Amino acid sequence: MSLQNYLTKKYLNPDKPIKKKSKKRKRDGTESTGLVIADDNILGWDEKDADDNDDDDGPTIVGSQSSTQHASKPGLWKTIGAPAPSSAEQTAADAILEAAANERSKLAEEDDEAPTLGDTGLKMESGAHAGLQTAEQVTAAMAKKRATERKQFEEAMRESGEGETVYRDASGRRIDIGIKRAEKRKKEEQEAKKKKEQELAAMGDVQRAEAEERRQKLQDAQYMPLTRRADDVEMNEELKQREVWNDPAARFMTKKSTTKSKTGRKLYQGSFAPNRYGIRPGWQWDGVDRGTGFEKDWFEARNNRKNIKNLQYQWGMDE
Repeated sequence: MSLQNYLTKKYLNPDKPIKKKSKKRKRDGTESTGLVIADDNILGWDEKDADDNDDDDGPTIVGSQSSTQHASKPGLWKTIGAPAPSSAEQTAADAILEAAANERSKLAEEDDEAPTLGDTGLKMESGAHAGLQTAEQVTAAMAKKRATERKQFEEAMRESGEGETVYRDASGRRIDIGIKRAEKRKKEEQEAKKKKEQELAAMGDVQRAEAEERRQKLQDAQYMPLTRRADDVEMNEELKQREVWNDPAARFMTKKSTTKSKTGRKLYQGSFAPNRYGIRPGWQWDGVDRGTGFEKDWFEARNNRKNIKNLQYQWGMDE
């Protein structure tokens, strides 16, 4: 296939004949050779600037037969892509897009107004909010709930007219609770005082005097120094008054007066049988033992147990 036929088939209009120039010598002496195309704008290159000004978003037009034909000729160009919508379809599409945009904005606002992790909006039974919180926040929330419940309870009691329980006697008269409680308290104090007096009456004079002495010592102890040394006068006098039966220096010590008891009564100065409590007979005793002999048997039994214990120890050491 010759070059002329190839160009004619691919690019030129077959209906339009090709014009050839005769080979003539130009005046300048040059000679024109080769194929000369009559229409310089046959490929449409000069229309580049006009095509660049078109909208890029417009449909692409492709020639159906030959690129040399003009675009205004019908049946030679086809549109690629969907055709432009009509006014009604465009309005419906805009409404759908607007509804979608409104829905997205509403969802974004709900996300912004959603509670944070620290305050989820949910409350537990104790009154504290669910989520991560500090101990102070939890304590404040619980205290606030208790105060609210207390206030609601008081308001409900006032509205219902229920308050402090009203007590009435058999005749229907109202009883003052404050007066009754005071009377009950006073009665309990009187009963306690009476019980204490009975206990004191059951005690002997010596026991009462000893109890009073102990009470006085406890009262004086608050003024006593923390440490007591060998030069403490009160401590030395107290030690001198003690009687130790096997003290070898007891005869050199000044004997305390035993003519009177702790109650101030006179005591018997003669000899008498010992007893468990170390009580001396009164000054009017005639020296006759009128007991059952229980005190004598008690001392003998105690001495026998002590002797047997000492003998067992000695036998164990001999073995």
